[in-house]
Amino acid sequence: MEERQKGWSDVYLTQSLHRAVQQTPDAVMTVYGDRRRTTTEVAERVARLAGALRGLGVGDGDRVAMLSLNSDRYHEYLLAVPWANAVVNPVNVRWSPAEIVYSLRDSQTTVLLVDDTFAAMLPALQQAYPELTTVIHTGEGPTPAGLLAYEDLIAEAAPIADARRGGAELAGVFYTGGTTGSPKGVMLSHTNLLTSALGAIASGHIFAAGARYLHAAPMFHLADLAGWAAASAVGGTHVIIPNFSPIGVMHAIQRYQVTDTLLVPVMIQMVIDHPELADYDLSSLRAVAYGASPIPQAVLERAMKAFPNASLTQLYGMTELSPIATVLSPAEHQQTHLLRSAGRAAPHSEIRIVDPDDNDVPCGEVGEIVVRGAHVMLGYWNKPAETAAAVRDGWMHTGDGGYLDKEGYLFVVDRIKDMIVTGGENVYSAEVENALAHHPTVAACAVIGVPDEEWGERVHAVIVLKPGEQATAEEIRTHVKTVIAGYKAPRSIEFVTELPVSGAGKILKRELRKTYWGTQDRHVH
Repeated sequence: MEERQKGWSDVYLTQSLHRAVQQTPDAVMTVYGDRRRTTTEVAERVARLAGALRGLGVGDGDRVAMLSLNSDRYHEYLLAVPWANAVVNPVNVRWSPAEIVYSLRDSQTTVLLVDDTFAAMLPALQQAYPELTTVIHTGEGPTPAGLLAYEDLIAEAAPIADARRGGAELAGVFYTGGTTGSPKGVMLSHTNLLTSALGAIASGHIFAAGARYLHAAPMFHLADLAGWAAASAVGGTHVIIPNFSPIGVMHAIQRYQVTDTLLVPVMIQMVIDHPELADYDLSSLRAVAYGASPIPQAVLERAMKAFPNASLTQLYGMTELSPIATVLSPAEHQQTHLLRSAGRAAPHSEIRIVDPDDNDVPCGEVGEIVVRGAHVMLGYWNKPAETAAAVRDGWMHTGDGGYLDKEGYLFVVDRIKDMIVTGGENVYSAEVENALAHHPTVAACAVIGVPDEEWGERVHAVIVLKPGEQATAEEIRTHVKTVIAGYKAPRSIEFVTELPVSGAGKILKRELRKTYWGTQDRHVH
């Protein structure tokens, strides 16, 4: 009883649903294809799904995973699990069975919701992880043998009262992409997630009251989950498409009169470069948030022209920050010298740039970006040493290199580990990638450091050319030298048909490095 009393003033993810039922009970809350559900309908289904989970043995704080493309049922899952006093564990849909098994075993998850797309993976998952004893089928097709039918559970279960799990209690375990070693489960509380969501709203640029928010980014990812929480907080409508495609995004915006969306840079580029862009009416779109990875300035400038009625807002952060740390406002996008900036600290965030000893570095000098606030994660699941290394004196050490200017604008120059030291000079790949992106034949690119006998490391570019275009390595090198210093230009270039990307749309540089560094423990010289 004492713990519950201390938690009475806590924020909680289901709070927005209670408020919506009270204020707009008949409003459409979710849109998925031709299926629309009102606030009242969603609330009833969430209460019943929570009851079903408890009936299946889900206890307080237990983890419940979901392996699925985007859907209105994903929205219900995100609400029903905390309603049942449990913890969400959204699974990365791009992972292999081995990676999925690792995350389930590591988090001791025994209940999984799965859709039609991923049901075929279950035999492999259950063979490798027999503890996965309860699987709920959320797809549209017939429920496979041995699985529980989602709609039957909701129809048969009695609704239960909301546990109102909130505050510092664990809301979810969100596994990182495993860029170094095994994936880490980032533990985020209700306070963490809602601090970032409310901070985004307080910035005043996105998620106005009544927003019609398009879920185009994967719902397992923190970038979209931040949008989900913010749209819910303002009483918005969730327009959901299964996964990203340029046509799917443009069609949804036109058909459902979408006002807000969040896209990672690679998605923006695919939309604005699509040959059928002009065939769609995107005039309802008023706010586009982007983040999750740097965006080349050339792409950003084209996006501002492609969405003339929409303002662009950049959100910089990471999973460990729930995920928002800084905001670059629409007005700041109109100032050319700020287009390469990630903006300034969000209303809920504090930022510093430090040296390896955690001392502040001078203005304009590159160091590690560290962040503090109520959005900083609780820690890494079952990894106390990694948690202690990442969060020191309340400051989350991001592993990103950047600098602040005199007005507090943050410029992210690279992941620190992606810095290339060639001939004693530091080269940040983001700067080289921006220069490459300005070349008219380049569709996408990634820059890495590779071993070089003479220079220690050399700058190496991996490039995807636009369809029908041709260019030589020397032509591109010559172009880059007109944009940045000659020593930063790639000394070697390879052309590929596609780049490896994660489920969140980030380029997987570790995959590109494998070709050159092999099994070496140290990937720098």
